[in-house]
Amino acid sequence: MLIYKILRGPEWAALTADGSTAGAAVDLADGFIHFSTPDQAPETAARHFADADGLWLIAVESDSLGDALKWEPSRGGELFPHLYRPLRITDVAWQKPLPLVDGAHVFPGLT
Repeated sequence: MLIYKILRGPEWAALTADGSTAGAAVDLADGFIHFSTPDQAPETAARHFADADGLWLIAVESDSLGDALKWEPSRGGELFPHLYRPLRITDVAWQKPLPLVDGAHVFPGLT
């Protein structure tokens, strides 16, 4: 199953330059890297990245993360994937721009 991380442009640039990241400020504060399922990703973008342009959608195969990936309850008890190690560029299955059009993010086909 693919899971998704939304990164700001500078965060994606740092990941590609450094080869790994401990995540954004919220990830560092929480002690894990937040991911979303295909169904959760649009709501995550709307809640946490409203009106943000220049975003990237990063896809990662959940099975490749092993025991470092935990499914934990969040909003209303819904399970979200959390990564308890740095995200490596080699973990990334694909990345695509996440454009903002008329105030909403336009997602590529998610599976």
